[in-house]
Amino acid sequence: MKTVERFLKYIKINTISDPNSGHHPSTEYQWDLARLLVSELEDLGIKDIRLEEHCYVYANLPANTPGRPTLAFIAHLDTSPDLSGKDVQARLIPDYDGGDVRLTKDNIMRSEEFPFIKDLQGQTLIVTDGTTLLGADDKAGIAEIMTMLEYLLSHPEIKHGDIKIIFTPDEEIGEGPLFFDYDWVKADYAYTVDGGKEGVINYENFNAAAAVVQINGVNIHPGSAKNHMKNSLLIGMEFNAMLPATMIPAATEKYEGFFHLNNLSGDVERTKMHYLIRNHDMNQFQKQKELMYQIRDYLNAKYGPDTIVLSITDSYFNMKEILKDRMEVVHIAEEATRMAGLEALFVPIRGGTDGAQITYKGLPCPNLGTGGWSAHGRYECVTVEALDKCTEVLINIVRIVGDNKRPE
Repeated sequence: MKTVERFLKYIKINTISDPNSGHHPSTEYQWDLARLLVSELEDLGIKDIRLEEHCYVYANLPANTPGRPTLAFIAHLDTSPDLSGKDVQARLIPDYDGGDVRLTKDNIMRSEEFPFIKDLQGQTLIVTDGTTLLGADDKAGIAEIMTMLEYLLSHPEIKHGDIKIIFTPDEEIGEGPLFFDYDWVKADYAYTVDGGKEGVINYENFNAAAAVVQINGVNIHPGSAKNHMKNSLLIGMEFNAMLPATMIPAATEKYEGFFHLNNLSGDVERTKMHYLIRNHDMNQFQKQKELMYQIRDYLNAKYGPDTIVLSITDSYFNMKEILKDRMEVVHIAEEATRMAGLEALFVPIRGGTDGAQITYKGLPCPNLGTGGWSAHGRYECVTVEALDKCTEVLINIVRIVGDNKRPE
């Protein structure tokens, strides 16, 4: 089966995750894709398959050549909760002309707003109907891994050690590695296959934390409020105004960190604000957290104890700090990319992947592009040609490691 055929089948299954669920997996939808993948793995003849109680799919293709390293390829089942992933209607545009793409009457993917699409001219573009995300993040990765596996099974002359396949739930809400079975995987190298232009290799990512700011106010009739009311909404606005105005996602790029206010709710009596804290540099990351505590202390001194209750929880850290001593895993991917006729593009992730947390558990795990663009929204897209090239990169990684031609 071609990579695009698998991809179009997988995106029809709604697998949106839910950060407020409290369950593992966070949604029942993800089981539908997990069970389908187990069935497909069985049809391919894979014997060692597990569907674990928290919706992790594990499969092993046994080594056909003794003494070769064990590889692991990882992709995630869920799609982002930022936009619906239900009833995805994909549209293929063969020989795309590089111009504007009308998704609906009111939703036009304009080339001046999305300049990358000009580079996709001549390819077969896959877009949504403008009402949902596409699901290339990360069903493109799943399709590429499954197609790689089918290719290896039909080409037994390609030498390889054990090849571990893992499909995780809830990556989009930061819980992908939560129940990851490291003892079963026991790989020498791992790769997440999770988003980005074909040829992209990510071995740097944000240090990440989540902050919850609760503001406790005092409500009273506004007619008699003088010297008595503490409006938690206004205090919340004051808190946010004390953060650097230019350290927001809309004003930063590349290695620049940010504070992201992604949820706010409340009234006069009580307000809650949720922030994401991100920075590639650990020292700057720590300073950002310290600044929030300083603002808390200042406002509590101004308005009274416990007016501001702040909790900050680290989410994941920059995998570069580990991978800088294990760069052979990156060099393998670089050579595999060049073998596929692609330019190897080293891009720092302005986010994170399962691989960041997995790397910190001792399994080096950079990320590989899947050919996808504009994830998490209605303008998400990918091309058929990119899906094929990314699949080729995965096969090349297996060839390099299996032939013991690993770059140092």
